[in-house]
Amino acid sequence: MQTPRPSLNALRAFEAVARLRSMTLAAQELCVTHGAISRQVKALEDTLGLTLLVRSAQSSDPTPEGRRLAEGLTTAFNLIDASIEQLKPEPLTLSCSATIMMNWLIPRIAGFHRRYPQTELKFNMNYDQIDFVRDKISVAIRASTIEPPKDALTRTLIDEWIGPVCSPDYAQSIGLATPADLARAKLLSARTRPEAWADWYRATSIAPVAGASTDAYEHFYLLIQAAVCGLGVALVPQMLVMNDLVSGKLVAPFGFAPGPRQLVLWVAPHLRAHADVAQLERWLIEEMNESLKEMTAFPRVREDAALRT
Repeated sequence: MQTPRPSLNALRAFEAVARLRSMTLAAQELCVTHGAISRQVKALEDTLGLTLLVRSAQSSDPTPEGRRLAEGLTTAFNLIDASIEQLKPEPLTLSCSATIMMNWLIPRIAGFHRRYPQTELKFNMNYDQIDFVRDKISVAIRASTIEPPKDALTRTLIDEWIGPVCSPDYAQSIGLATPADLARAKLLSARTRPEAWADWYRATSIAPVAGASTDAYEHFYLLIQAAVCGLGVALVPQMLVMNDLVSGKLVAPFGFAPGPRQLVLWVAPHLRAHADVAQLERWLIEEMNESLKEMTAFPRVREDAALRT
């Protein structure tokens, strides 16, 4: 005798409830009534002969059996969604941080449009974990410290070099000639990377200075602007301040040192065969290589005795 098969609607309803822990939220997501969700889940439990949810007034939590089933269903539905996405002519979407967008990508993006004038490119300003299908992202730029989606295709773009920067007037006002002079400075950092100064001290084998005051900004682009405005010395990745170094708005008194991170490209696996995705990937790699050439024109860590003072 053939085992009865549950309906796809019942499986979809249960997966949404188990993921959201709520029949109400599942009903909203699937655009059906609360009652319809409840009936579908009850029918699934009857078909399988198992209790899949523990229901309460506050939530609907999966049982151990329900949790195992929900995990498999989530994977399966994501695969179905990804397969459908491959057939849809969605525009390219590149995800990166707001700082990379403003300080690196925007000054270069006109070159991409000149090379590929028929390609529509959208942006997603985010610097955390993503789901390619759910968030409709084609390609993402991330630090190597962020865990990529398990199915992402990854490419290392560039090693990150880090160093202190400040306005020329600020450097002159505090007599910034050696790292020991940082004791008279206000040391600026971003709250998204509170360990930046510690990374630089380790990379250069310089002893941390004592007595310096500190200040923190929410994002790197605010931190960089604070340094340009003469509010202190900021510890930043070199590629984010190249334009300001070239223009003279900022100086890097001690050069740059290799930090513990790389910039990495994540490519959506279900879009890897798309020509426009391949074009964007190739263009980003080329531009990063050009940036590397520009950065090597600036001094790295100075090896003179003054730097170790």
